[in-house]
Amino acid sequence: MHQLDPLDKKLLQIIQDDFPLVSEPFTEIGARVGLSAEETLARLKKLKQKGILRHFGASINSRKLGFVTTLCAVSAPAEKEEAIAKQIAIRPEVTHCYLRKHKFNIWFTLVAKDWPAVEKILEEIAKETGLRPRHFPARKMFKLRAVFHIADN
Repeated sequence: MHQLDPLDKKLLQIIQDDFPLVSEPFTEIGARVGLSAEETLARLKKLKQKGILRHFGASINSRKLGFVTTLCAVSAPAEKEEAIAKQIAIRPEVTHCYLRKHKFNIWFTLVAKDWPAVEKILEEIAKETGLRPRHFPARKMFKLRAVFHIADN
C-alpha cells in the first residue's frame, strides 16, 4: 500500500468530488492546496505513474445517449484466462474486465449502440477466443457514486 502525503490526498479528493469546470482547472485546484498549476499536474502525473490514479476523465452516461450496456462472462481455461481477458479488454466496447474465482472466470461490461450490436460483438469474441460469452442485461440499474474519502479533514 502506498503512503500518500496530505497534499496528494487533498488533490485526489478534489479531482474525484469537486473538479472545477473552469478554463484553467489545474490553476484552480492548485490554488486550493497551495500549489501552482505545474506542481499540481506533476503530482497527479506521479500518482498516475504509481498506479494510484487509474483513470482521469469524464464518465459518460451511455444509456442517456441511447446506448445499451450489459454484463458479460466467459468460462476460460485457467492457463489461458489472463491472455483471453486481455484480448477481450482491448475491445473499444468493453469498459471493464475482471478475472473472478467462478465457473465464469472472466467478467466484462459491454457498451453498444443496440442489442443486435451486442450480439454481433459477442459473436466476434466467440470467434476470436473459441469461447461462448453469455450476457446478463440489467433489469434496473442502481448507480452508486464512487468517491473514496482519503483527504485528512
